[in-house]
Amino acid sequence: METTTAVAPKPVVAPPPVATQPDAAPKIIARDVNVHYGDKHALKNVTLDIPEKAVMAFIGPSGCGKSTFLRCINRMNDTVASAKVSGLIQIDDQDIYDPSLDVVQLRARVGMVFQKPNPFPKSIYENVAYGPRIHGLSRNKAELDQIVEDSLKKASLWNEVKDRLNDTGTGLSGGQQQRLCIARAIAVSPEIILMDEPCSALDPIATARVEELIEEIRRNYTIVIVTHSMQQAARVSQRVAFFHLGVLVETGRTEQIFQSPHDKRTQDYITGRFG
Repeated sequence: METTTAVAPKPVVAPPPVATQPDAAPKIIARDVNVHYGDKHALKNVTLDIPEKAVMAFIGPSGCGKSTFLRCINRMNDTVASAKVSGLIQIDDQDIYDPSLDVVQLRARVGMVFQKPNPFPKSIYENVAYGPRIHGLSRNKAELDQIVEDSLKKASLWNEVKDRLNDTGTGLSGGQQQRLCIARAIAVSPEIILMDEPCSALDPIATARVEELIEEIRRNYTIVIVTHSMQQAARVSQRVAFFHLGVLVETGRTEQIFQSPHDKRTQDYITGRFG
């Protein structure tokens, strides 16, 4: 009887990362951050610096704490009754959990783009104008019009929608909706943009457009992106943080993490041994 020898599958390895810039000064500093949801210890003693005007990618398997930590940066965990956050998180040396801090103003400084595009059930114009209007960023209609136009241009969407600004935002394609949400975040002049798997619901062409957009805007914003795609992390980020079981295992420059990680858990994850 003829026998065959099983061949082990080749590991999945991320493509070579893009060239990086020299390390920037940290925009966000986290020290010994812990998050509990009731009895569940979701995030354990995370200490991390996130550089200014660069892209930091959070990678790791589902449920490892990536999104939990991301939501600490704009205090979205405040909206979860069972959540308790301890430790220190500073933006520009300001403790964002200081009781005197205005959370509304914090969330204007720290924009958020979610996994699934979530435009308001309003016109394209009103989606972008909403934030600047409630934060008093324009004195008249002409200034508001300019903010809307500038934001849509920065989000690489203006040329596609300039003749139909009164159409509903929910009528756009999925990729256009996500770029509209990025324009909405940009419109209030944030310093930081958080992205929680912004391409997971998009097709490859729309994903490429969003990745191109990230590359364009990172010169003006600090961007933190959660992604399950190691290839995406390699393409868009300058630094990577690997989370596993609520622990920050390793962080470093993108090329170092993908080419010569220090921790065996990181190596096992990026080569597809688990995840």
